[in-house]
Amino acid sequence: MEVSRVRALRGPNLWSRQTAIEAIVACSESERAIGDMDVFETRLRARFPDLDLPRPPGLEGIHSLAHILAAAALRLQTQAGCPVAFCRVAQTLEPGIYQVVIEYVEEAVGRLAFDRALELCMATLSDAPFDTGAAIAELKALYEDVRLGPSTGAIVQAAVRRGIPYRRLTGGSLVQFGWGRRQRRIQAAESDASGAIAEAIAQDKSLTKALLASAGVSVPQGRCVESAEDAWAAACEIGGPVVIKPLDGNQGKGVAVNVQGREPVMAAYAVARAHGSGVLVERYFPGHDFRLLVVGDRLVAAARRDPPQVVGDGSRTIAELVEQVNQDPQRGEGHGTSLTRIRLDEIALNTLAAQGFDPGSVPAPGVCVVLRNNANLSTGGTATDVTDHVHPDLAASAVMAARMVGLDICGIDVVSRDVYQPLTPETGCIVEVNAAPGLRMHLDPSFGTGRDVGGAIADMLFPPGETGRIPVVAVTGTNGKTTTVRLLAHLCAGTGACVGMTNSDGVYVGGRRIDKGDCSGPRSARNVLLHPDVDLAVFETARGGILREGLAFDRCDVAVVTNIGIGDHLGLNYISTVEDLAIVKRVIVENVAPTGMAVLNAQDPIVARMAPGCPGRVTFFARDGHHPVIETHRAQGGRVVFVDQGDLVFAQAGVETRIELAAVPLTRAGSIGFQVENTMAAAAAAWALDVDWIRIQGGLATFVNDAGTVPGRFNVFDYRGATLIADYGHNPDAILALVEAVETLPARRRTVVISGAGDRRDQDIRRQTEILGNVFDTVVLYQDQCQRGRGDGEVLALLREGLRAARRMSRLEEIRGEFLAIDTALDTLEPGDLCLVLIDQVEEALAHIARRLESRDDEAATMPASGKTVQAHAYQ
Repeated sequence: MEVSRVRALRGPNLWSRQTAIEAIVACSESERAIGDMDVFETRLRARFPDLDLPRPPGLEGIHSLAHILAAAALRLQTQAGCPVAFCRVAQTLEPGIYQVVIEYVEEAVGRLAFDRALELCMATLSDAPFDTGAAIAELKALYEDVRLGPSTGAIVQAAVRRGIPYRRLTGGSLVQFGWGRRQRRIQAAESDASGAIAEAIAQDKSLTKALLASAGVSVPQGRCVESAEDAWAAACEIGGPVVIKPLDGNQGKGVAVNVQGREPVMAAYAVARAHGSGVLVERYFPGHDFRLLVVGDRLVAAARRDPPQVVGDGSRTIAELVEQVNQDPQRGEGHGTSLTRIRLDEIALNTLAAQGFDPGSVPAPGVCVVLRNNANLSTGGTATDVTDHVHPDLAASAVMAARMVGLDICGIDVVSRDVYQPLTPETGCIVEVNAAPGLRMHLDPSFGTGRDVGGAIADMLFPPGETGRIPVVAVTGTNGKTTTVRLLAHLCAGTGACVGMTNSDGVYVGGRRIDKGDCSGPRSARNVLLHPDVDLAVFETARGGILREGLAFDRCDVAVVTNIGIGDHLGLNYISTVEDLAIVKRVIVENVAPTGMAVLNAQDPIVARMAPGCPGRVTFFARDGHHPVIETHRAQGGRVVFVDQGDLVFAQAGVETRIELAAVPLTRAGSIGFQVENTMAAAAAAWALDVDWIRIQGGLATFVNDAGTVPGRFNVFDYRGATLIADYGHNPDAILALVEAVETLPARRRTVVISGAGDRRDQDIRRQTEILGNVFDTVVLYQDQCQRGRGDGEVLALLREGLRAARRMSRLEEIRGEFLAIDTALDTLEPGDLCLVLIDQVEEALAHIARRLESRDDEAATMPASGKTVQAHAYQ
């Protein structure tokens, strides 16, 4: 078994809406019927007893090694604690070649699970050892390391429940919710509204106390100290037990509670100083440790925190009792679990010593041994929910404390006998205000009811009714994608929105290009969704990006499919038929929001058949208003767009809106059929986005189809009285559409300049010149720089073959080099001629044409003839 490619599909894709690993797996003949090997299943179960072997329908008892690989990779993840459930194995047209798809929730874990499953399969085949337990442990450790912690995870889960999209920006806890201008960001339980000044105040415990005291909030007496001696002096000033803690510490590190006596105070100072830039000595207030969580302007949760402790049984040492407690699966290292493992560190040892114990002591049965005096969960403490018991005045004090510091998400530490009464100097005090508070104790307390604090934070970030989404439009098809995307972006920009756009020319935000090249894939789309200025996004969505990574979004508001026709790029990436291609293209339709719209070409049968898969509504468009799909959909009350008596007609439920095609320059008064279809698609999408008709009409009237606005998409120039057209058409459907347009334009003599992309099928390359040879007088073939896997002259030979039965062509030239071919054609043009140049290097070719247009000296504009012509044929 060989694996030739492994991809991570990071969004909705060809196989499912889940993220997934996709691999190309080749199996030998014996590996395709592995169930026939009697000994294999016995070996496999010996190594992985929990694996459920797949039983493909109709092949009971027979399964390929690829199926077992997929099942093992999925099962390894579930055993490691990953919530995954989907896998699929699809056989390609090539015997023994499979596409193996396995869902993942964390990409690194999914990839490692695939690798370990592959090792398991190979070890089983060769009867070599494989430690499944070690593999699961490795996956579990990786999952715990890379997945979101409980605090961030709770907020993300709450956002998902509300339909708010999210994206992790780092391997840590930095997460973006929403898109574009409506986005918000968090890092753990800290939002983008948590200012640096507020955080600095919260870290400075002395300043925090002063601010709270000024607002009338009860705080403990105390001060900052400069040395151990000064700490003892401060303790003497306070007169009684004290708390000694770092001035800017966190998670209870370095905190000593109920300290009395010179030596203990000085020892506690040394520990605290090691964990902060300064040390604070405060009056010790007897009572319980409470954490109050404030989100926005309200108290959303409260918990009593108890310090870590063990209960003696008369036989085990304290160290053994601690180890027993740490066996609880809810306890782990760091913040990935509900509770933290108890550590016998220096503070714990000092706390034991104060009680007359050490780790080797054996406490009597029933004796409770406290392991430290502070009750942070990060030091092994437990939590009991008390949210429903908090006095309203105490809740108001907590909210005031958060406001004084300036934090929108805030953990308030209160020491008090209880929470049933208001906070006064006699009943308790606020000892700390914490930014980025941990949420574990509220989500999953040791005792009591868990609270949806993640939901409270999500509601603060996005009030009810808001999801952080901006309108997203995805445009796909065989031809017309770029023009449709650019026109739609122009229509939407007319509303004043800042439009983010991706297409095969680049990435644009607000009309400014921020990246160049073919940007029709998901990475460019994700960059647009990250941009804080974008109000609306329009994405050209090519098949390659869908196959490579899936979609950049979980759902779109509008999906436009311009056409499928006879397809393009067939034979690549196991997409062999038009039906295969349609399955890829319809991914955007299947992921339309329930409130969204699919805009589909009714005259393309395979596109029209995508309608039932749309979760939202459908708009059909076609030039023929009497097309059965148009008439049926209109009769059912659906939206339709068609052409009638020189008008674009937008109709629904008996209401029509008309726009004259004569007022749409892109269509040349309706004479360019494929541009009429592109216009209908873009205008229908704008209609779906509720752009008003005045702006749609104005946008159609002001959209100019020149080389600057839509480069390489039927750009028309006047060259010495001849009509010159530059277009990026590169498949038979595009050629047919261009021919239809060219035949509407008057011309004394027609010339075409064409090459072929080497990654197309032979028949597709031939078909292009079969079409052109019947319409053009002169055909100039050229070989460009990139043959895409073809040998020298191979593409030219296929193009020449397509001209064998040409009915109109009378002259053929073959050129090496795109620009030289363009010059060859331009040199022969006379007034009244028409020349169609099918460009390959869009920007460079258009720049070359521009230089020719600017030149007034024919000699300077003409390239040398030497090396120009390979062959010239006269056809009668």
